[in-house]
Parts: sequence; C-alpha cells; structure tokens
Amino acid sequence: MRENGHLPVLPTEVIEFLDAGRQGLYIDCTLGLAGHAVAILERNPRARLIGLDRDGQSLEVARERLKPYAKRVTLYQADFRELTGLDVPFEEVRGVLADLGISSFQLDAPERGFSYMHEGPLDMRIDRRSKTTAAKILHTYPEQKLADMFAAYGELGQTRRLAREIVHLRKLGRLETTGDLRVLIERLYQWRPQRGRIHPAAKAFQALRIEVNGELEGLGGFLDAAVRRSVKGTRFVVISFHSLEDRIVKRAFHALACPEDGAPLVRVLTKKPVMASAAEVEANFRARSAKLRAAERI
Repeated sequence: MRENGHLPVLPTEVIEFLDAGRQGLYIDCTLGLAGHAVAILERNPRARLIGLDRDGQSLEVARERLKPYAKRVTLYQADFRELTGLDVPFEEVRGVLADLGISSFQLDAPERGFSYMHEGPLDMRIDRRSKTTAAKILHTYPEQKLADMFAAYGELGQTRRLAREIVHLRKLGRLETTGDLRVLIERLYQWRPQRGRIHPAAKAFQALRIEVNGELEGLGGFLDAAVRRSVKGTRFVVISFHSLEDRIVKRAFHALACPEDGAPLVRVLTKKPVMASAAEVEANFRARSAKLRAAERI
C-alpha cells in the first residue's frame, strides 16, 4: 500500500506483531501519511484508531487519507511522548505503534531541509511550530558542543575539525543552506562515492535532525509509561532506523521484561530485530535500515 507514492515500512510485520485483527483501539504514535493506520483500519472493521504526529503538514495529508474511516479515527498534532497525557482509554487499547523514521514525504521536500541531496534551508523541524532549527544550532552552538553532537548522534570521526570549520564558515556568512553544509562535509572528508559507504553528510544531517527534534529524549521513558498504563495483551511495536534509537528500544523492553525488582511487565516478542526482506528493500529502499522490535503486556 502506497502513501501518496511512498510505501509504509514492514506493513505485514506491523499487522502481525500488533495482532491487529482484534476488536479495540490501536494507537499510531507517529502517524506520518497514515500508511500503517490505513492497513489496520482496512483489514479490521472492528478497529478504532488514535493517530499522533508532530508534523502538521503530514497530519493534514493523513486526515484526508483517513476520511473513509473518519468515524473510527481521532487525530492529534502531538509528540508520541505526550501520549500518556492525552485522554486515551488505555483499558481499550490493543496495540501501540511507533514508526520513528522520517518519511520520504519529509525528506523529499527541499524546503524542509532534511536531506543533503536537496538544496534548501537549514531547517529540519518535524514540528514547524518549534523555534529551534538546524541553522540556529549551527550558528549558535559553541565549537565543542557541535563536535560532541556530531560524534554522539552521527557517529562521525573528525568532529572537532568539522565543528571548527562550521564556526569559521558561519563567521563568514557562508553557511546558509543544506548545499553549503554538504560542500563543507564533502571537502573535509574528501568524499568520493564508493559502493557500500555511507555519505558522511547523511551522518551529519542525522545528528542535526536528532538534535533539532530531540528525537532520543524520553523515548525509553515513553515506552515505560505507555506499558505501565496498558492492560494485559496490549502489543507494542517500534520501528527504528538507526542504532541509537534501536539501542534505547531494546534496553527499554529488556528493563520491562526483566526488572531488577518486581514482576515482569512485558514479554518480548522479538529476540532480534525484524528486518525487511530483500524483496521489500528492492521495492522500498527506505526499508533497508528499518528494525522492528515488539513486546506484549503481561
């Protein structure tokens, strides 16, 4: 099923691990363009859905796509970490999904500034109501803080040199667009395309995006809080797209399954992360880095 030309990741596996044929309420914490949500509602006429997304633009597209199911759908422009503060009847919830990736809809919009492959402003905000942009970070962070950010969130080398070059260029007024940043990175890392190698700009842009949107903050706490509010049999499915997120999800599920004190709260359903098949990756290149983990409330 395509989302306005884009494919939702691991759709069959999401339905399977959510056990989405059951009657009840399902929560899509990162609705995107509603690909997974439509799959759930289409397959299960007894399903109701709550959808959350920080991106108002994506939410409007999703709202249009979900019109045929409008009586069964409630949407919020909200961060997934706000879930437990919303008016949600958790006793009716059967499944919770969080697809943590940035959508192709966002990546392919040059004016959003998410991709090093498109010339655009240094923005990268998922929620455009936020005042923190990539430009603000690049133009205000001290050199050491920039270096630490690129090392921690981009897992790049030579980050002190990169930070020093950024500070130098911003003083000259020559760091204004995604293209300016890409040119700097390609020069610094002497980039030449090579099969199997990740472009260093991809890592740098990932680091900036994580910092702009606070993507790792509270992820483990969200899972802990949502599990504790849920009832027996509720399924939790999380799809991550880089090792930093996957590590947090793995540890959160492990802590809930094997607490240091007290009874376990979940049963982990995925000993190892579930990855996309070769056929899916061929049809949807974005799926290549997707990792799905799932657990069930006990």
